[in-house]
Amino acid sequence: MNVPDIDQASLATKQPQRADHALRYTVRSLALLLGAALLAGCATLGAVPAAEGLAVINAPVAVVQQAEVATSPALSAATITPPAALAPPVPPAPPAAPALPAGPTLPPSTALQAVTDLAQPVAPIEAPIELWDRMRRGFRMPDLDGKLVRDHEQWYASRPDYIQRMTERSKKYLFHIVEELEKRNMPAELALLPFIESAFNPQAVSSAKAAGMWQFMPRTGTYFELKQNAFRDDRRDVLASTRAALDYLQKLHGMFGDWHLALAAYNWGEGNVGRAIAHNKRTGLGTSYLDLNMPAETRLYVPKLQAVKNIVARPEAFQAELPLIENHPYFQEVRLTRDIDVTLAAKLADVQLEDFKALNPAANRPVILAAGTPQILLPWDNAKVFVRNFEAYTLGQYASWTTWSVPKTMSSSEAARQTGMNENELRSVNNIPSRMLIKAGSTLLVPRSAKVDKDVASHVAENGHMSLSPETVSRRSTVKARQGDTVASLAQRYRVSAMDVAGWNNVTASSALKQGQSVVIYQSVKVAGGKTAGKGKNAVKNKKSSQTGKKTNSTKVAGIKP
Repeated sequence: MNVPDIDQASLATKQPQRADHALRYTVRSLALLLGAALLAGCATLGAVPAAEGLAVINAPVAVVQQAEVATSPALSAATITPPAALAPPVPPAPPAAPALPAGPTLPPSTALQAVTDLAQPVAPIEAPIELWDRMRRGFRMPDLDGKLVRDHEQWYASRPDYIQRMTERSKKYLFHIVEELEKRNMPAELALLPFIESAFNPQAVSSAKAAGMWQFMPRTGTYFELKQNAFRDDRRDVLASTRAALDYLQKLHGMFGDWHLALAAYNWGEGNVGRAIAHNKRTGLGTSYLDLNMPAETRLYVPKLQAVKNIVARPEAFQAELPLIENHPYFQEVRLTRDIDVTLAAKLADVQLEDFKALNPAANRPVILAAGTPQILLPWDNAKVFVRNFEAYTLGQYASWTTWSVPKTMSSSEAARQTGMNENELRSVNNIPSRMLIKAGSTLLVPRSAKVDKDVASHVAENGHMSLSPETVSRRSTVKARQGDTVASLAQRYRVSAMDVAGWNNVTASSALKQGQSVVIYQSVKVAGGKTAGKGKNAVKNKKSSQTGKKTNSTKVAGIKP
């Protein structure tokens, strides 16, 4: 076996330290032996008054503390002050106080052990190095067990790549969530909830329009003061959505007094959980999470969270590897004083654009408006870099975009013409789908010229909105079949699908029609300036009733059948 080279400088430094530790150990041992001898002597004298006994026991400890301060190699046992000299004079007990009974006589070995126990230092409680360990210490929710939990343990354990992606994404956010939970004295398991809701993807949007890593519905987000406008969606914001989610969970726990029921309500709604509990009470059934009749998604919700908790608690049992997450903040808040392009902000912070967006997912436009978003999040070590580069930036404006209020309802092509933009660019920047009209009062992002010095005003940044309407609507009309008409021939005449005509009228596509038979037709009509206008030689004319003067046909939203 090779012997490594010894660093002589390090050895020279350590030798006095080792000598010092040996000296302290010798002094401590002598002090303890002296204290034991004193205790043994006191024991042979019979009863010792309580105050005197306490002074004797504490005396050797005081000697040890004083001796530990001395580090000179010349120190010897002769320098230890006798305990009697250190013990303060004890005043006599008041005459009326009853004397304490004498304690049992202690053999010298027992006395020595007592002094040794007092002299032992208390081991400090070290802060966990890994955030996972810190979370485990904060697990307080009652465990759920059963087949559903085991099924989901197996599901996650059999997909290590999925666990790896989720946990890697969570590294940016977990420390903040755990900190907030501890401030509120809430169970640390709740920090794992975004694994279930969104796999820790702050840009996730469900089919029901829930958004962000905590998956807030628009209405619920508004209730918990999450701003949603043309320039930002706080349901995606790391700080705001976490604050709202914990507020909501605390509220639900206060309603139901049970974390499992609170989680069910977070997923299903407090009204539904409350009604399910009331139903079970009326029928004499239990009211715990497992007793309630609930949708499958809610039934699986807590078992999924329990499965993830079990894997985090004992990763080795599931052959899972959790990435190192240091018990340290990942990001810092940085104040914004000017509007700034997202790409420029990432560049000034020296971070990848993808990482910048992951920390600032609420910004859903290419520019961040300082009046509406007064701070951004940056990796801990990049915050100072951003501030330094922001102050030194001299290459023009921070923002290349400003806002424009649409004066009247218009098409995207018309808006592009008036703002000097390409139509595709205008639609892309402002998230405008094709074949949609921009309604009057909408706020659009448009290029900012060098002559524009002022940033976007706060009332626009806070309240800007986008309202759209379809360029065409489906108009419902009733027509009369001609002699020899079929579904196919009538559909061809009105330029619609024969299958659609058959569906609208509950017949088959090959059906023949009787002369004068009423047939329902839906036609797309282009909207101009917010008004419908029927055009084309085959457009169905509006007929008026000779008695009421009202139109006999009607216009309905596409997809709604009679």
